[in-house]
Amino acid sequence: MTDTSALDPEDRKIVTLARSARARNGVPEGAAVRDETGRTYVAGTVALASLKLSALQTAVAMAVASGAASLEAAAVVTEAETVTAEDRAAVRDLGGAGTPVLVAGPDGTVRATETAG
Repeated sequence: MTDTSALDPEDRKIVTLARSARARNGVPEGAAVRDETGRTYVAGTVALASLKLSALQTAVAMAVASGAASLEAAAVVTEAETVTAEDRAAVRDLGGAGTPVLVAGPDGTVRATETAG
């Protein structure tokens, strides 16, 4: 477990945004990504009959749709212990293999830092 207060302030911000999206929308996951200019994109899980996206996939899609050229970091708030291969692939497609993905529990405590690789 990682003390969230020990995180870089910009990383702490995306964890907080992801946690807020999860709570506000009542969805299983919340996610936030930060692009190369410092802009952030926040999303929750999308679960429609015709479209299913994880929160992290949705946040990456929002960044792409807004013109982001790359990602600096990503965060997901989830009950899962790790990020799925599909989520890591979405981050990797935009940010590259070394992009950090912070995995936090519902309380905002970062449990792991993975890379998109």
